[in-house]
Amino acid sequence: MDTSGLDRLDSFPYRRKVADVMSAPPVTADPQMSLIEGAQLMAERGVGSLLAIDAEGRPAGIVTERDVLRALAREGEGAAAIRFADVMSAPVATVRADALLHVAIARMARLGIRHLAVTADDGTLAGVVAAGALLRLRANAALVLGDEVEAAADAPALAKALARLPPLAQGLLNDEVSGRGVARVISAVLRDAVARAAELAASEMAQAGRGAAPAAFAVLVLGSAGRGESLLAPDQDNALVHADDDGADAWFADFGVRMTRILNDAGMPYCKGKVMVSEPAWRASLAGWQKRVDGWIVRSKPEDLLNVDIFFDAVSVRGDAALAARLRDYAVKAASRVYPFLKLLHANVAGMGSAIGPFGILRSEGGRLDLKRFGLLPVTAGARLLALAAGFDGTATPRRIAEARARGKLAGADAVALDEAHEILMRFVLEQQLADIAAGKTAGNFIDLARLDRVGRGRLKAALRIVDRVCATVGDSLLSR
Repeated sequence: MDTSGLDRLDSFPYRRKVADVMSAPPVTADPQMSLIEGAQLMAERGVGSLLAIDAEGRPAGIVTERDVLRALAREGEGAAAIRFADVMSAPVATVRADALLHVAIARMARLGIRHLAVTADDGTLAGVVAAGALLRLRANAALVLGDEVEAAADAPALAKALARLPPLAQGLLNDEVSGRGVARVISAVLRDAVARAAELAASEMAQAGRGAAPAAFAVLVLGSAGRGESLLAPDQDNALVHADDDGADAWFADFGVRMTRILNDAGMPYCKGKVMVSEPAWRASLAGWQKRVDGWIVRSKPEDLLNVDIFFDAVSVRGDAALAARLRDYAVKAASRVYPFLKLLHANVAGMGSAIGPFGILRSEGGRLDLKRFGLLPVTAGARLLALAAGFDGTATPRRIAEARARGKLAGADAVALDEAHEILMRFVLEQQLADIAAGKTAGNFIDLARLDRVGRGRLKAALRIVDRVCATVGDSLLSR
């Protein structure tokens, strides 16, 4: 891959959301309004577009300044008889308010337009973003990544888009974006990839004569992608909830096999722990999932709960978001009330030991240290436990740490130290992954200790000692309840 031009990638579009630059509230107009009245309204409100909405508040059409000027030039004096609806473009190109800016930029470029309607989670009109608001952003071919994922026609096209992630991550690091900031960008792209794979799988189902889904459903991503903390060695952690209690599983089973195969072919390998929609244990109706959650919280052995913890990182990426929210709300509330269950979750990671051995020597295998097992996993698991104990339903580790501090679950100094350690560990892993990819190796979670100088080793040891100390405090807090 040619990575020239990515060395100083502008990070702004990957750190800010559409909501940060959109115009809101949007200016709307009745489609029966005359074009002259519409032009006057644009001038009065100082906007470059007017939007029409349907009965549910969703964007239904748009007229821009250019549309008005063309109509006036074409019709002359007859323009007075033209209605808004006569020149309105429909359907309207949209982008979600919570999408990163690079998605909006790429979509405008691909469609050759200068305005996008911005929608809220429920599809209603939330604002409008114009090309003029984005002029300060530097153009770069890599900005098309997010839109390439959404437009991918098959697994090879999806793989081609995802292959841009390493140079993108390197460019962001070069631009002094934090390790966790880079992870948020990677996670956003991977979430989009799962959503696109679901769409492609649904299309395959229709082409195979299986028809549409028999019930409303939501595809969820779990683990690091759900937390917004994915790096460059992702696998599949996904699940599905649907609204039908009877007879729907056969369709969703076939759908799950297709979706996970598309992701595997695109470069997101099958989960070794089989946490995937294709597995019966990771798809069910809402009632079925609620029953499973109830079963989890009364289990008596840690080994029975393998992979259950990442379920509490679940985020919906496609389908009925309200259905997913109902499941998540039920699960968080159920877990927060049962401290024996939280203790069992803690036991899954408490026995992993410390990365620092006798005489302060870092444990390694072939000169490499498993920084996921000894560093990132204890931090994310500890923060998750604190969040569940507090009944907090956020998924990002920094938010969980901050919320634990705010709710008195974690001392202020410990919260600050753990937050800093999390960033340090994320960056160490990311930098190693990029080095391995550049060397033609497979990215993983083991860092080469020989790459670190004395200062680097010192920073790493300090972060790992913080993890050991604070995570022991988390366990003591849970065990004392």
